[in-house]
Amino acid sequence: MSGIELYIHIPFCVKKCLYCDFLSGVFDEKMQRRYVAALCNEISFVGKKHRGQNVISIYIGGGTPSWLSEDLMDAIMTSVKESFSLDPLAEISVECNPGTLSSEKLNLYRSIGINRLSIGLQSANDDELKELGRIHNYNRFLHTYDLVRKAGFDNVNIDIMTGLPHQTIEKLDHTLKSITMLRPEHISAYSLIIEKGTPFYEKYRFDAVKQEAGMPTEVLPTDEESYRLYKYTMEFLESKGFKRYEISNYARPGKECRHNIGYWDRVPYLGLGLGSAGLYDNKRTSNTRDIYKYIEISEEIAKGNLPESELSSPYYESEEALSRNDAMSEFMFLGLRKIAGIRRSDFVQMFGIDIEAIYGPVITALRNQGLMDAAEGRLFLTDLGIDVSNQVLAQFLLD
Repeated sequence: MSGIELYIHIPFCVKKCLYCDFLSGVFDEKMQRRYVAALCNEISFVGKKHRGQNVISIYIGGGTPSWLSEDLMDAIMTSVKESFSLDPLAEISVECNPGTLSSEKLNLYRSIGINRLSIGLQSANDDELKELGRIHNYNRFLHTYDLVRKAGFDNVNIDIMTGLPHQTIEKLDHTLKSITMLRPEHISAYSLIIEKGTPFYEKYRFDAVKQEAGMPTEVLPTDEESYRLYKYTMEFLESKGFKRYEISNYARPGKECRHNIGYWDRVPYLGLGLGSAGLYDNKRTSNTRDIYKYIEISEEIAKGNLPESELSSPYYESEEALSRNDAMSEFMFLGLRKIAGIRRSDFVQMFGIDIEAIYGPVITALRNQGLMDAAEGRLFLTDLGIDVSNQVLAQFLLD
């Protein structure tokens, strides 16, 4: 299925989580309505340039998109349908947090074509949820999940996190058993990263440095303990029928996230909304991160005034044309995140040259070290290579 993807950013949260460095924050309903009006203006503006192109997936992320009222989500999807050619089989995902959904909201989602939900649980242990600054407890998640299933959604992802403060194998085991009993179609398991500028960084930065250096830690799991948690997650989920198809993602057969696979396969996508990134026409783009500037641009466009910009869109904060080397590097370090790896024939088709002509010595060295293997025209990382994927993938960067 060829076409383009859309990423739509909703930068609103009920409360900012303590570990989160995403572009999001707490705003009142008046600002939410101003923002959605501006977003719909951008969707219309960008859609005029891409009318007729087949949109094969949409991912509405945040923030907490499910925090929006029904009429605002309806307005966004109406704008998309009026501005783009939406494939009848398009995957349309919305990120949700427990406690922000209702039966009415879920029924509206289904009626406007949303067919996949991603629920941010993170842990089934209430003490860990409190530590993370989440707005819910596990019982509230269960209520939300029950609403989702009763509304008829049959493609649901649950997010969990490993490497949490004070996390043990026993606590992780409880989370994994709890969520697999619910039989979701997809599970994303991410390792906690202590990001600068977050309350977690202020609280745990010294422990994070010790962890990275392989030293004993006080609250965070040691590097060795984090690895055990990661491996335990993989082995547990695979034993329950969830196939690992990317470093951090597991799915039942046929329920892989098509939108995210598009990212790893470098399918062209447009970023819509505050701070959204895109890849189109071999250019990496990023919208402004200033919400007031974003709204002002949309209001000017709605008046018929096109704000001056040196970039190809007045919404862009940056626009970078990728060199051939940039594109080849991305093809490798994104594609090799997939457990199935990359196809040699795809490299030839995209760049007109055999992959060994560019990466022969690197591939040979990695295969000799047991970090990479090949089969049926594919190159892929071994289990050992995945364990040290950051170091392995960095070797495919070209000057």
